[in-house]
Amino acid sequence: MDFALEPQYELLRETAKRIAKEKVLPRAREIDQTGEYPQDLFEVFKKAGFLGLCIPEEFGGSGAGIFGLTLAIEQVAKYSNAAALMLLLTRLPTGPIMIGGNNDQKKRYLPGIADGTMRAAFGLSEPQAGSDVVGMRTKAESDPKSEGGYILNGLKCWMSGVKQANYYVVFAKVGDSNKRDHRLIKAFIVRRELSGVSIGRIDSKMGVKGVDTGELVLENVRVEKHDVLEGMEGFKLAMLSLNSMRPIVAARGIGLAEGALMYATEYLCSREGFGGHMIDFQGLQWEIAKLATEIEAARLLTYRAAKLSDRGCFDKPYVPFLSMAKYYATEVSVKASGLALQLLGAAGYMTDHLTELYYRDAKQLTIVEGTSQVQLGLIAKGVIQKDLWWD
Repeated sequence: MDFALEPQYELLRETAKRIAKEKVLPRAREIDQTGEYPQDLFEVFKKAGFLGLCIPEEFGGSGAGIFGLTLAIEQVAKYSNAAALMLLLTRLPTGPIMIGGNNDQKKRYLPGIADGTMRAAFGLSEPQAGSDVVGMRTKAESDPKSEGGYILNGLKCWMSGVKQANYYVVFAKVGDSNKRDHRLIKAFIVRRELSGVSIGRIDSKMGVKGVDTGELVLENVRVEKHDVLEGMEGFKLAMLSLNSMRPIVAARGIGLAEGALMYATEYLCSREGFGGHMIDFQGLQWEIAKLATEIEAARLLTYRAAKLSDRGCFDKPYVPFLSMAKYYATEVSVKASGLALQLLGAAGYMTDHLTELYYRDAKQLTIVEGTSQVQLGLIAKGVIQKDLWWD
């Protein structure tokens, strides 16, 4: 098995590494402190072609796929998970369109993401329906004035990029929204300018500041037939879309873990104490070694998952492998951020150092797009049902 990157991916990784060091690192602390959307970095990503990495060439992208986007996000997340989230949002909302949309929908909504003239967000969660997707109550009723159209009413929450988006991919129940029936769920493309679409509360977050997370309010929003995603039953489309995203979220975890460990190691190399440098203590070296090993293990899981997703292998038999990547890499990021802060001691707790930023940002990754507990359940189910089996 050849673990070397193909030349085009090696070039992509090196480009992302350079941009991360030159453009993202100098802005990381300011983005966190101000909470302002980093439009300058969006323009940098646009110029570099990073916004279209996961978009097929026929729809204006580069066709680098989820694997290419994973490589770029890993580098960016070393210094800013907010900036990495900007790149993630080129795939999360477009995934349902690529998986379950028709050719016309792809032509209308994918090229704008790739060239940076459009942004999008993904609306699945609701106040009482986070991991419990079937508990959603956003309602879709047939529009008597538009054949095949629907009228949407409801509230979506915890939506990243909600303020910047030009359109939203929203999931709602057709008919009785109080029924716990996944077959009632349908997916819609909701344009920002439609009457009845508004932004509700913007969340005050512990970390990953700079890309707003908040509510999308839908009040008698009329969606025409051409913006209904009819290619697949809505619940299945949501699950496949999230499955395919596992390696991309995992990449944010790997990048953060790498950044935190590098930062702490460099600090220990320069920090004097007890008649030498702190890095000379074997106990500290062992902690660094163990974490470095876990980061590399997470990378192998993640790169495999990305390759699976690019082959369209994100349905039931492959779920355990995709969930392993998301679960392990994000938990490693939490461990790495905690260890890095501890290695710096009191200094690590201060805003003079990025360690406290890594610490706050990491926890989000174990929650978004399927919590660690959800991933463990999916992995266990895969073993029990022998999708993941060894004989």
